[in-house]
Amino acid sequence: MKILVADAISQKGVDALRAKTKFHVDVNTGLKEEQLLPIIGDYDALIVRSQTKVNAKVIAAAKKLRVIGRAGVGVDNVDVDAATRRGIIVMNTPGGNTISTCEHTFSMMLSLARKIPAAHASMKAGKWDRKSFEGVELYNKTLGIIGLGRIGGEVAKRAIAFGMRVVVFDPFLSLSRAKALQVEVGELEDIYRQADFITVHVPVTDQTRGMINKTTIAKMKKGVRLINCARGGIIVEADVLEAIKTGQVAGVAIDVYDPEPPKDLPLRDVDQAVLTPHLGASTHEAQESCGIEIAEQIAEVLTGGTVRNAVNMPSIDAKVLAALQPYLTFGEKMGRLLAQLGPRRIEKLSIEFCGKAGELETSPITRSILKGFLESAEGGDVNYVNAPMIAEQLGVRVEEIKSTEPIDYAELINLRATVDGKAASISGTFYGSPNNPRIVRINDMPVESVPSGVLFIMHNQDRPGVVGWIGTIMGKHGINIASMSLGRDKQGGKALTVLNLDSAPTEQVLAEIRKDKDILDVKVAQL
Repeated sequence: MKILVADAISQKGVDALRAKTKFHVDVNTGLKEEQLLPIIGDYDALIVRSQTKVNAKVIAAAKKLRVIGRAGVGVDNVDVDAATRRGIIVMNTPGGNTISTCEHTFSMMLSLARKIPAAHASMKAGKWDRKSFEGVELYNKTLGIIGLGRIGGEVAKRAIAFGMRVVVFDPFLSLSRAKALQVEVGELEDIYRQADFITVHVPVTDQTRGMINKTTIAKMKKGVRLINCARGGIIVEADVLEAIKTGQVAGVAIDVYDPEPPKDLPLRDVDQAVLTPHLGASTHEAQESCGIEIAEQIAEVLTGGTVRNAVNMPSIDAKVLAALQPYLTFGEKMGRLLAQLGPRRIEKLSIEFCGKAGELETSPITRSILKGFLESAEGGDVNYVNAPMIAEQLGVRVEEIKSTEPIDYAELINLRATVDGKAASISGTFYGSPNNPRIVRINDMPVESVPSGVLFIMHNQDRPGVVGWIGTIMGKHGINIASMSLGRDKQGGKALTVLNLDSAPTEQVLAEIRKDKDILDVKVAQL
């Protein structure tokens, strides 16, 4: 398998890949789009940092590509949607530069507080000007942290060690985690009103883009100092510049920009701005860690092992994957069966996990069900990565439910497809072990069928002789019945017959069966 390393990563990472005989590794950095397009089709994996732009055109040309690895946190330079549509896993290394970025953030905050860059420039110019560079202490100051993920949490620890009061805003932060970190939880308005320093550690989204702007700055404490080592675009630099001129903002420290490198940066002209060229992850330790980590992740994906830190599918470690494998296989077959039984152009697919099944990591199972269900519409183009996106594009609303209601089995997976009041449903479980799956209900009628091969599924009026008659027709046409399961709603009511066949009946055979007035519906499913 061929791997292209398109941006410089740790040599140890490259060596780790080259040590595996299954891989051929090419290191070819600094490629322009027009240079990348003719060669990318030969590669199974691509490793980048931030320089190489993996856009939709590149992804369309990457016919063999299975995985894109970003040696770093952000994937701004990768078209994740285009990769997902193609079924390409996109992964990053979110933990590799945590300490590096945290320490850079703290360095920027100290530089702001003590005006170190301006004082340094003054000394370089041959001056001795102590009065112009009076700073402030961090001790007893309030630090506002917006976003308390890995990096924000590490910044909080160091701020507390400096004797700062730390107020954080993060809508996903639990109170127990906040208590463990000894931080106060507040709203954005609390941070704006109270903080002497504000640092942002959030991704760029519709909610965070430009969140530090003229309006929010006006709500802040006069003389506030701002730090952004997260993502360019969170701070509106022109608004900060105006606020520096009025004294509302005492200083700003920025390491990230939009675009990079910045085409125009008026903040260069003010001493109150500390600017660095995206150095948050630029330490020897961080680069080595990210390079080794992405190499390990790529190797595992290509050899069928653990999927870790994927941004477009759940990460599953090897032990969990091994435990889930029977469910993934069964889920795919259940989805495939429901697609062949259900109405067309469905609007909603409900997936319910009951009993022991509800205690599992169910997201991968849901993806396997979607993969099987959508194969009839998308063929081989659907996979575990792009199945949810394809469902969304098709207008299929997917509902995942974990039920605590009592059931007749130790575990049960229920699927129901609905449109315009019509519905089809199947339920499945395992008998005794994960190697013994069974379909136990079809359209709410009880059966017991092995989910494999060719299934003949017939709804009929419950009357004597139907089963024998079907057996006679199958025998007449040389179709062997491997197993049979029968169910009914009540005596003399509607019955369900499910046959596992060694071969699929022809349309002529099905037409002969359908002629009987007591046969309500006949379908053949291939699993």
